Amino acid sequence: MKLRMKMIYRTSKGAEAEFISDYMPPGIVLLLMEDMQQNGRIPEMEVMDQYETEWTMKELRKYMKELETEPHHVRIHADGGFDKGTGRAGLGCVINYEQNQNEFRIRRNQVMEQLNSNNEAEYAALHFAMRILDEMGVENQEIEVYMDSLTVVNQMAGEWPIYEKDLKYWADKIDDIVKDFGNAVRYVHVDRKKNKEADQLASQALQDIEIDSTKQK
Repeated sequence: MKLRMKMIYRTSKGAEAEFISDYMPPGIVLLLMEDMQQNGRIPEMEVMDQYETEWTMKELRKYMKELETEPHHVRIHADGGFDKGTGRAGLGCVINYEQNQNEFRIRRNQVMEQLNSNNEAEYAALHFAMRILDEMGVENQEIEVYMDSLTVVNQMAGEWPIYEKDLKYWADKIDDIVKDFGNAVRYVHVDRKKNKEADQLASQALQDIEIDSTKQK
């Protein structure tokens, strides 16, 4: 989740001006709200999330407290490998997150049958990762997704249109999971070298080597 602030600033001589901030993480917004409350120069303030829901300071404090015990600061690396001869795909993902003031890493892979292309395998890998977040109960957060597939990143970010029915099918399934849990996603394209762990997991899946581990850092 990200929030933006709309406020009226009033000087000691009575001059006023309205300001609207960019979207920011909730922890930063709470710090700003508490600081602004102390100086007495902000007579009016609204805090809204990306869905236009208004948040009070009390609600935001409660949310930040609850967040400490739930998975948060979630970062996904996902990759898909495809064997054209067999139609088999290897899906790999690495999920880093924080919970109870500790950091954790999930490494998991899966093999799929009857896919049609490498791009479809990349989409299936992202869907695989999102299903894991569903299992974890990750809600109302901004998730960072890192992939070396420029096609998936740009299409899921809305920068490129999706013409292929197979890819549109996966994109819709991914969006449904994201929306159902009130999450937002920031898609980032990375070099293949920076996605090598997810790539290795996808390759291992094609070799029928199953990986499913969760470790504390």
